[in-house]
Amino acid sequence: MTTLYTPTTNLLDGNPEQKRAEIRDYFLKTYALDEQLYTFLKTEKAFYRRADTLRHPLIFYYGHTAVFYINKLILAKIIDTRINPRFESIFAIGVDEMSWDDLDESNYDWPSLDEVDAYRQKVKNVVLDVIDNTPLELPVNWENPFWIIMMGIEHERIHIETSSVLIRQLPLELITPDIFDLPLAERGEAPENSMLPLSGGEVLLGKPQQHRFYGWDMEYGRYNVRVDDFKASQYLVSNGEFLQFIADGGYQTEEFWTTEGWQWKNYEQAAFPRFWRKTNDEYFLRLVDQEIKMPWNWPVELNYLEAKAYANWKSKKEGKSYRLPTEAEWYYLAQQCGITDENFHEQDANIALSKFVSPCPVNQFKSGDFYDVIGNVWQWTETPVTGFPGFKVHPMYDDFSTPTFDGKHNLIKGGSWISTGNEATWHARYAFRRHFYQHAGFRLVEAEKPLIIRNDSYETDQEVTQSCEFNYGQTIAGFENFPKQIAEICKKYAGTKADKKLLDLNCDTGRTVFELATSFQEITGIDFSARFIRMPIQMQEQGFIRYITKDEGELLFYRDVQLKDLGLAKTDNLQFMQADANNLKTIYSGYDVILAVNLLEELYAPDRLLSTIHERLNTNGILILGTTYDWESNSVKREHWPGGFKKDGEPLTSFEGISTLLEPNFELVAPPKNLHAAYPLSSRKYQVSVPEISVWKKR
Repeated sequence: MTTLYTPTTNLLDGNPEQKRAEIRDYFLKTYALDEQLYTFLKTEKAFYRRADTLRHPLIFYYGHTAVFYINKLILAKIIDTRINPRFESIFAIGVDEMSWDDLDESNYDWPSLDEVDAYRQKVKNVVLDVIDNTPLELPVNWENPFWIIMMGIEHERIHIETSSVLIRQLPLELITPDIFDLPLAERGEAPENSMLPLSGGEVLLGKPQQHRFYGWDMEYGRYNVRVDDFKASQYLVSNGEFLQFIADGGYQTEEFWTTEGWQWKNYEQAAFPRFWRKTNDEYFLRLVDQEIKMPWNWPVELNYLEAKAYANWKSKKEGKSYRLPTEAEWYYLAQQCGITDENFHEQDANIALSKFVSPCPVNQFKSGDFYDVIGNVWQWTETPVTGFPGFKVHPMYDDFSTPTFDGKHNLIKGGSWISTGNEATWHARYAFRRHFYQHAGFRLVEAEKPLIIRNDSYETDQEVTQSCEFNYGQTIAGFENFPKQIAEICKKYAGTKADKKLLDLNCDTGRTVFELATSFQEITGIDFSARFIRMPIQMQEQGFIRYITKDEGELLFYRDVQLKDLGLAKTDNLQFMQADANNLKTIYSGYDVILAVNLLEELYAPDRLLSTIHERLNTNGILILGTTYDWESNSVKREHWPGGFKKDGEPLTSFEGISTLLEPNFELVAPPKNLHAAYPLSSRKYQVSVPEISVWKKR
């Protein structure tokens, strides 16, 4: 069986014909291993049985891995003819409970197994023809057509593992055992698990763009992390250890569970992990193809919610602070054990079907002072998945990673006994919803400092994302970036002396503030809505923001904006606060420059602010106004309009009214100037306004 496994292909080194042969061989072995997996199913009936209510029946996945090749080759314009448009629709999407997944079985008329077998053979022939006849140049990178072939192969490798989890949940009477090999017979009592100390240090996360192995888009980037001192369990937590949690009423005690975990536990009526079985007082373990007496010294396999509950239980029991490792801590531990990207494939570990076709005792494979740093079962982490700084979506698979950047999918690390291909590499990053099951367990960490989780998922709030695109997007239809132009006006009239203080009364998502960061000693950005200011706060803290903006129809763009790419830098002289510009605290005073752009028309009393704004400026201070005078759209009461109506029978423009309110304390520095602002609604639709910009100096 293990002869079908081969390490993922080196895409940098060698010559084109050698690489073509390697990729061809890798494809054939992957296709064969995938099909061999489904021979576990005794009858055709088993293909149409739903193993998990959150998953399609296995016939979907059997067709899905083949359809994926065709759909991606079509999208990449490598081929131009479909094999079976119906199959390439019904087998396309449905692998996670996302909003666009349709798991309603009444909407499907699944084809027969013979039809899918025949389709798979046709796909195989098409892919081989592409491999054999497409020009190949090295290296194979994102733009190379062979990257799409590798994408299909690695995608199929993922499903070999995830489908094995589904097979593990089917009734045993539908399963033929020992298709791969006999499971490991060795089992015994759980070893005593010690917590071993690790001194903290730096760890660099992220895959270099020119790496020898295929990678998914969220693997790439660069993120340097400081890891504090911590202790980690020598072994993965075993079935025997987890039994203590069960015996102590862990599944009946709400305080050990997160709110999400307790809701899941009650919904599932769970009393122990999903793959455990109990007859009278004896426990058994369900493997992919059979049940065995419980091996207490094997790693417990469970979801994140159960692992977290165990850590909380143990924390209370021992008066210590236990949790799961973060992604950075997993990498740091591995490095301390001598495991690196270069030697990952040389490790003696239960991974990639190279040792066993099941888990094994937690004290069998050692690296440094720890066991199962890689392999045996995946290890849940505390880290919700997101991209690293520099992350870019691969245009041929834009829904692989970003849908999981929602704070609800936690990373698993290390691989399992059946993890092959990209899954069994140093940079592998896979994440699942916290209530999902994979061949996954966990290792305990003990740490003194409270856990801080990065929250840099993609912003989806439409108003906020449109503001982000307005602030950080590119030139639209010839209109220059408006917030950046405001910054240039500010520099022109207020100077760039570093000892000055600036207040932006409507900072929005922050571009103008960042453009001015090095020109002022202190800058305060205020916005009425916390929804908006949390974006510049994240930009200031992490150097980047991410958001999703509308393309056309249901299509989206995923934006990753970094300060350094804008020619800007993180500074400590910025603060962002939520406040009402019509009702500011007195602490917001003593400024040399105040910006009030696109603000007056949003206030309930713009006249009140204009009458009192001088109180917050130093002598000779600069006030920069920008407004469309659109009082009606924002329902500003008529009595608070500065102008835009007839007074004493004569028209009073808004600018004239503003001048009347400001002139007792200000002089106009330059004539008003119209400035175009293009506000994006989608990639092909935008709203253009023409705010009038005026600059005033306090007397």
